Amino acid sequence: MPAYPRAELEEMVQRWLQANRDAEAAGDWTPMADLYTDDATYGWNFGPTTEFMAVGRDEIRDLALGQEMAGLDGWRYPYEEVLIDDAKGHVIGAWRQIADATRPDGTPYEVAGLGGSWFIYGGEGRWRWQRDWFDLGNATALFVEMMGAGVLSDGMSSRMDRFASGPQPGFRPIGEAPVGLWERP
Repeated sequence: MPAYPRAELEEMVQRWLQANRDAEAAGDWTPMADLYTDDATYGWNFGPTTEFMAVGRDEIRDLALGQEMAGLDGWRYPYEEVLIDDAKGHVIGAWRQIADATRPDGTPYEVAGLGGSWFIYGGEGRWRWQRDWFDLGNATALFVEMMGAGVLSDGMSSRMDRFASGPQPGFRPIGEAPVGLWERP
């Protein structure tokens, strides 16, 4: 017996993809927090010594979708593929990170490599767990390239200044987050 009906998971994925497109258009990802359970967790690795973890819908809204998406207005995150495991209630989506700026040859600045999200469904149209992966080295290289070309938005420049000022909420040494990256409900 599936953890959730396949049709329910497919409907959730479609709602998620539409919410993502709406957030991109608005330059505001915080409304997507409504698609998480009250006790959801959302995290990712941030290099060899650091990880990010938001615990609960409010932290997901304020930190993961607010603080961490600040400066990325105009960026697009198209999902290239989505895999649904209805036996477990898991969804994996592979996405790209495409900037709003273009190179002189007309091609968009884009983070090389794969980005993705692994979700665990919590029922009632909400995710209970999300973990992301992306290529931090390639993301950093792209930001440096954009900085050198003078095409970073003011919001992205502010974001980089914020990171340079010291540790940010939600970021912790690996193993010190209130919920482990591999800890599942």
